[in-house]
Amino acid sequence: MGIVYPQENLRAQRTAAEDAENHCAPLCTFPGHPQPHGNLELENEATGVFLALTSHFQGTIVHSRTSMNIVKATSRYEDWLKSHTTVVEADLRLKHKRMAEAVFPFLRATFYRWVQIWPDVCPAANKAPQILSVGDLHIENFGTWRDVEGRLIWGVNDFDEAATFPYTNDLVRLASSALLAITDSHLAASGKDACAEILDGYTKSLTESGRPFVLEEGYKWLRLIALNELRDPDRFWTKMDTLPSVRGEISPTAREAVEHLLPDSHLQYRLARRVAGLGSLGHQRFVAVAEFHGGRIAREAKMLVPSSVYWAYDLPGPVELWYQAVLSRAVRCPDPFVQLRGRWIVRRLSPHCSRIELAVLPKNRDECRLLFSMGWETANIHLGNRNAAREIRKHLKNQKPNWLYAAAREMVAAVNEDWQAWRKARVDG
Repeated sequence: MGIVYPQENLRAQRTAAEDAENHCAPLCTFPGHPQPHGNLELENEATGVFLALTSHFQGTIVHSRTSMNIVKATSRYEDWLKSHTTVVEADLRLKHKRMAEAVFPFLRATFYRWVQIWPDVCPAANKAPQILSVGDLHIENFGTWRDVEGRLIWGVNDFDEAATFPYTNDLVRLASSALLAITDSHLAASGKDACAEILDGYTKSLTESGRPFVLEEGYKWLRLIALNELRDPDRFWTKMDTLPSVRGEISPTAREAVEHLLPDSHLQYRLARRVAGLGSLGHQRFVAVAEFHGGRIAREAKMLVPSSVYWAYDLPGPVELWYQAVLSRAVRCPDPFVQLRGRWIVRRLSPHCSRIELAVLPKNRDECRLLFSMGWETANIHLGNRNAAREIRKHLKNQKPNWLYAAAREMVAAVNEDWQAWRKARVDG
């Protein structure tokens, strides 16, 4: 069973180093966050700092596509990652293996590479207005949660890579992931139709000022996806039961983060390690599983690091986490159990408070409506940027027909090239 931990007040045990681990620097401008131009401005409520955003990307990628291949880029990025956090080496090795298995998981695992090649592969799309964005958006970055009223909500699930990007980055990455899912037979729609549905949902949401997906009222088709039998509670808790227990102590900051969300300060819990995701695979994850009023509950703490854009631009000095800024500004029914505690993102885990994977989608799903909804939800996030809708709609009107499909195809070709190189290096190595 491992160690069962009673909660205790650990604040007094924090050292100066651990406080530094929890420090989140204020927002600042840097290459890729250009100097003020235009009227897009985001107020970060957490810091009271105003960040001026512009409509043109003026920074210079230091680690460019031409300067290194995917193997070298991965090595350099992981060196940078290790300078920001303690990594789980076994999980990194698993990540490398999964990257070689198929191109879709490769895409999910390598946002740092996407940041590198995006300006070269899609120079026109890269000139779009800059906004605070999801960054690592793809069709498996959607899930469900319960809001403060207990209602089931669907939307973007993860903001680990949130930073300032051209608004087109989220759209092209989402569309690229759809094209790869079609290639792998996870989706049946055509590539052009998939991109058209994403863009249609996005533009309509901008026009109508967005709207969260509250599955308790309408969206029966989406509720059936969220509540299908492959997300059954028995399956979920069996999976939680198989998580390996932590042996020994963890940092007081990690313990405080996971305990913060537990409903009772005297509740005993089993602390486990969790291996999940692909982009963040290698980061520390801890899950507290406890019995509470006749049933089990689970809370997760995951270590965050700054967005990969900081590595791609070789930015010095303090860097910030923008996770909370995105959540607080988006058109959204937020999950009250998702909170940033220093550099730990903590959340409730439950059968219906989790990411929805392609493998659990029912076969009789309406893919066009699903992709339309993903586009709509992307706009829900982007609308958190003050005055963004007007600037984005103006830019969209000047785009060629099928621009999203064309850009996504270019990025898919580049990702495929990197994936083939990664596989070859794994075999040769």
